[in-house]
Amino acid sequence: MTNGQAIELADPAEGSGAEARVRPDLRLAGGERKIDMAAAERAAGEFLTALGVELGAEELRETPGRMARAYAELFDSPPFWLTTFPNDEGYDELVVARDIPFRTVCEHHLLPFAGVAHVGYLPGERILGLSKLARLVEHYAARPQTQERLTKQIADSLAARLQPRGTGVVLEAEHTCMTLRGVRARGSTTITSALLGTLRADARSRAEFLALAGVQ
Repeated sequence: MTNGQAIELADPAEGSGAEARVRPDLRLAGGERKIDMAAAERAAGEFLTALGVELGAEELRETPGRMARAYAELFDSPPFWLTTFPNDEGYDELVVARDIPFRTVCEHHLLPFAGVAHVGYLPGERILGLSKLARLVEHYAARPQTQERLTKQIADSLAARLQPRGTGVVLEAEHTCMTLRGVRARGSTTITSALLGTLRADARSRAEFLALAGVQ
């Protein structure tokens, strides 16, 4: 501990120094799921057959297995550490990562939706390794989701673990459950936001973040 603050969160994959400490709350575990690929492949085959898809043709024979592996990949969330550093310079302006690509699956139809995330924060005593903002988005996207929940989970997790003065998240996405079926509103996008701390309470800070995020 230094001045009452935990010294850090080493990401073992990034080869942090021996002096680093590990804060358990900064480790984001994966889904911890038990996967039975054989059962998933059988179920996929039964599902397609029930919909009248003939799987006897050579080009479709391996489709159930490909389908099972594709969804397993979509739901895969490797564990990682939120690497942070002391804010020794006292940086007190916004840090914003724009246009972080993400893809996930709508929990209502299990159809993909994809887009970009804009994630920012007003630093407090620590700053975050920039790649971890993208990792955070990827982590919460690797499961059946709603866009509203995904937006809030990213913001809440960043606020709880980094403890910045403010946190902002904006997601822009196209939902195939809306563009390819049902109303078939091709080209439509959905925008959601979650603002916490100063970025919610202070109108000027909120406006600055939304402008930097490119939200009109």
